[in-house]
Amino acid sequence: MLIIDDKLVSLDIAEVDFECDLKSCKGACCTEGDFGAPLEEDEIELIEGILPQVLPLLTREARKVIRKEGVWAVYDEDEFKGTTLVDNRACVFLSSNDTGYSRCAFEVLYEMGIIGFKKPISCHLYPIRVEENPSKGFFALNYDDWGICSAACTKGKKNRTKLYQFAKEAIVRKYGSEFYTQIEKYAEAYQDALKKRT
Repeated sequence: MLIIDDKLVSLDIAEVDFECDLKSCKGACCTEGDFGAPLEEDEIELIEGILPQVLPLLTREARKVIRKEGVWAVYDEDEFKGTTLVDNRACVFLSSNDTGYSRCAFEVLYEMGIIGFKKPISCHLYPIRVEENPSKGFFALNYDDWGICSAACTKGKKNRTKLYQFAKEAIVRKYGSEFYTQIEKYAEAYQDALKKRT
């Protein structure tokens, strides 16, 4: 475990091979699971503000859920806020398309230059999951090892991409470039140590 500032960082983040393979998984992390994407308070306000631009990209079922339940719900015993779900599975913010895999509506609009919000930071960081308990000063970054991402591990190994490298943009967005550099330094030292053993 690395300690950077006041945060615990799992060594998996520096050591695991990982690079998303959307063609293989079809965006399963957005369509499977027991709860929606965790949201920060400012993200909820932002999402509600850009909802008129987002709604046309969503499925009819997703628009019904948003009208009835809103854009967020409370999940788990920790009572965190996350995006609402369609049929208790898929995130309501998946775009309706014929590509054969799921796309985040926020990301589609961001790439088109229509909105400045790429996606919730929890989605951007995934498969890094952040556990927070600010009252106890506890922050931990862990790798969510989920079988649906096995193709991403294979692709990462093939392309020699580590998880921290894949998630660089998101890590810098959330914690800053110096935080990323500290992970990178550990990862480089770890790889050097491995080479010396062989």
